[in-house]
Amino acid sequence: MPQRSPRTSAPAVHRPPRPVAVIDIGASAIRMAIAEIRDAGEVRTLDTLVQPVSLGREAFETRRLSRKNIERAAEILKQYQRVLREYGITDPANVRVVATSAVREAANRLAFTDRIFVVTGLSVEPIDEAEVNRITYMGITPQLRAHNILDNGRTVVLEVGGGSTELLVVRSGNVLSSDSYRLGSLRMLKTLETARTGAVRRRPILENHIRRALTLVSEAVSSDGGLNMVAIGGDIRIATRLLLGDDWEGGELAEIDVKALSKLTDEIVVLDDDTIVKRYGVSFIEAETLGPALLSYSMLANHFGLKKIFVSDTNLRDGLLHDMAVGGSWTAEFRNQIVRSALSLGRKFHFDEMHTRNVAELSRKLFDQLHSAHQLDSRHEVLLYVAALLHEIGTLINVRSHHKHALYIIKNSELFGLSKGELLQVGLVARYYRRAAPQPSHVDYMSLSRDERVVVSKLAAILRIASALDDTRSGRIREIECVREGDRLVINVPGVSDVSLERIALQQKSSLFRDIYGMSVLLRAGN
Repeated sequence: MPQRSPRTSAPAVHRPPRPVAVIDIGASAIRMAIAEIRDAGEVRTLDTLVQPVSLGREAFETRRLSRKNIERAAEILKQYQRVLREYGITDPANVRVVATSAVREAANRLAFTDRIFVVTGLSVEPIDEAEVNRITYMGITPQLRAHNILDNGRTVVLEVGGGSTELLVVRSGNVLSSDSYRLGSLRMLKTLETARTGAVRRRPILENHIRRALTLVSEAVSSDGGLNMVAIGGDIRIATRLLLGDDWEGGELAEIDVKALSKLTDEIVVLDDDTIVKRYGVSFIEAETLGPALLSYSMLANHFGLKKIFVSDTNLRDGLLHDMAVGGSWTAEFRNQIVRSALSLGRKFHFDEMHTRNVAELSRKLFDQLHSAHQLDSRHEVLLYVAALLHEIGTLINVRSHHKHALYIIKNSELFGLSKGELLQVGLVARYYRRAAPQPSHVDYMSLSRDERVVVSKLAAILRIASALDDTRSGRIREIECVREGDRLVINVPGVSDVSLERIALQQKSSLFRDIYGMSVLLRAGN
C-alpha cells in the first residue's frame, strides 16, 4: 500500500494585538488605562492617565453635577481622545467608559452622559454596585487562586472608595455575599465640613461614621472561624508602598501588619492635605482622601481581629480590561456564582427547589434548541435560568398572585453578578410565567427599553413552556428534543409514554409563545 505523507496542520494565524482603552469616571478623578489584548486573551497595559475632578463632592452633597464640572469632565475626555488617536484607537467598540457612584447618584446624570456624548461621541455607562462587584471579582480571582491560604479559606475583599465601600466575601472561589455600603472617603470629608470641627474632633467624628458601617458589615460577615482580608484601592496601595517601600512588586499580593497600618493611619489622619503631600510625596487628590480611607481599612481589620491583611494592586480598570478580553461574556464559573446566589435567595423563601431546578434545566434546554428563533446570547440564558429558579418565590407571601410577588422580591433583592436592570428583567420574566402577558399598563415592563422588553417576552414565553412540562411536579420529563415543522414546534419527550397532563398545561400556557415566536406547540410522547 502506498504510504501516506504525514498530515500537517495549518499554521496558526496570529493576529496583531488589539489596542483597547477603559475610562473610569470616579468621584475624585477620571482615569484611563490603555492596553493591548492578544489572541490568548492576555492583557498588557501600555499607558495610564489620571486627571482630578470634584464630581463626588457636589454629587454627594446636592445630588447634582454642576455645569462647570460637566464641562471639566468633557474637556478631560477630549484630551484622552487625542491620546487614544496616538495609539490608533478610533473605533468606539474598543473603548469602554464607565461612571461609578458620583455620576450614578446625580439626579442630572442623563444630562452629564448626554453632554459627554455630544462633545466626544463616547457613551458613558453608569454602573451600579453589582456591576462593580462583578468586575472586582473578575479582577481579583486570579490572585486569590494563586495564594493557597486565600484560595481555600474565607476571604473578605474590601475597597473603600470615594462614595462607597464595596465588600465581597469569598470562600474556596465561591462568592458567599456581596454588599455595598455608603461609607466613602469623600462622604466622610463632607461630614467633617458640615460639622465644622477642629483637628481635635476630626478623628472621633470619622470613627463614629465608620462604626455605623461596621454594624452593618458585622451582620453580613461573621467573624467566627478563620477570616482573611484583601484590601484594594488607591489609598491602601499608597499605604502599602509607604510601609514596604521597594519590597512590593506590582502584580503580587502584599502582606502588611495591621499594627503598622494603624500606626501610619494615626500619623496621617491628624495632618492637613498640604503636610501629607510634602511628607509622603503624594498628590493633592490622593492626600484629600488618604486619612479617612486608611482609618476605614484599619478599623475594619481590627474589628475582625486580624494581625495582617493582604493588599492587591488590581483596580476597576484591570477588571474592565479583563472583561473586554473575554468579550464581555460570562464564564461558566461566573454563571455558577450567579446561580448559587439565586438558590440562596430561593431557600430563604422556602421555594420548591426540586421543581424549580427541573424547570430551570428544561428552560436551558429549550433556550439552547431554540437559538435560531430567539437569537439571544449566553447572558440571556443565565437570566432565564435564574428566573426559572425563582419564578415561584412569591408563594410564601400569596399563592394566588405569587407571580406578582416574585417580581417585587427579585427586583428588590441583591443577587451577586446581576445589576439592578438585570434583576428587573429576571423579575419580569418570573412575573409573566403565568396569567397575563406583558401589557402597556404594566409600569415596570414599560420602564424597559424596546430591546429589553423583547428579551423579557422571549424569555417569559420559554419559561411558560418549561413550567408546563413539569406541571405534574414529578420531574419525569427531563430530556426534550425540539423540531420545527412549518409553523409548529414539536417537543419530543423520549422515554415518557403519557404526556396528557402536560399537554393540558401547554394549552393553557403556550399562547405567549405563539404570539412571540409565531409557532404553536405540540408535545409528543416518546416510544
